[in-house]
Amino acid sequence: MRSIRKAVIPVAGLGTRFLPATKAVPKELLPIVDIPAIQVVIEEVIASGIEEVILVTGRGKGAIMDHFDHSYELEDTLRRRGQFALIERIERISEMVRAVAVRQKAPLGLGHAVLCAKSVVGDEPFVVVLPDDLIDARVPATRQLLDRFEQYGSGVVATMQVPHADVGMYGIIQGEEMDERTHRIYTLVEKPTPENAPSNLAIIGRYVLPPSIFKILENTPTGHGGELQLTDALQILARETGLVGYQFEGIRHDIGDKAGFLKANMAYALKHPEFGPTVRSYMKELLNQKP
Repeated sequence: MRSIRKAVIPVAGLGTRFLPATKAVPKELLPIVDIPAIQVVIEEVIASGIEEVILVTGRGKGAIMDHFDHSYELEDTLRRRGQFALIERIERISEMVRAVAVRQKAPLGLGHAVLCAKSVVGDEPFVVVLPDDLIDARVPATRQLLDRFEQYGSGVVATMQVPHADVGMYGIIQGEEMDERTHRIYTLVEKPTPENAPSNLAIIGRYVLPPSIFKILENTPTGHGGELQLTDALQILARETGLVGYQFEGIRHDIGDKAGFLKANMAYALKHPEFGPTVRSYMKELLNQKP
């Protein structure tokens, strides 16, 4: 089986939930402690064996590509100041991965964003990673899915159990249990009501897909809001060639809204080797303060 070398990361969203912070700064560059969120995600896929990242961008997202490029003026200034440790850290960012940008010219849905990467992905399986989902895991979540792809030879999506009251926020799967963490998927339901949900297993932002998904997307009609839904294409993929849902091991942080973003920053700060003790002490101090 061919090893998977490419990851598609959609980053064309406007980030309106984070306004005004995202008026001029892409939300993917907002920091998780001291590292941009998009870098946290890209470090995950690199640790999983991915060699090339395809960023599906939109207007005003050029700063993301700049972050992963060399900054000669900055590096020269740091060199003249003798800040060589910082230079090494900056250079590592620009050398960590081969990044390619493709443009999604209109917000036409996640399925459309994936389809925009077709010409760069080519005829090979690939990973899709949604940058709003950070997964803190001993074995990178992307690697966990790649291992299942190699084991079963079919597309794989990451899943996790969510409270029944929250199923309306996710795509929910129905299928046959293969082991305690793995399901053969038969049906995918997008944002069902709690009483109509087939399970409480939600699809989370990691996918390993065969190249046949592109032809499926090209022939899938647009859904709600005139958008091309990846979930609709996955339903067809499940029926035609099979699809596996895998409950990853790790802690998922949804940084798509302000509360989730703040929680992720606290969680990553607490485990940071430099800031962890200070943050933990300060949090205890805040909790003990009288209103």
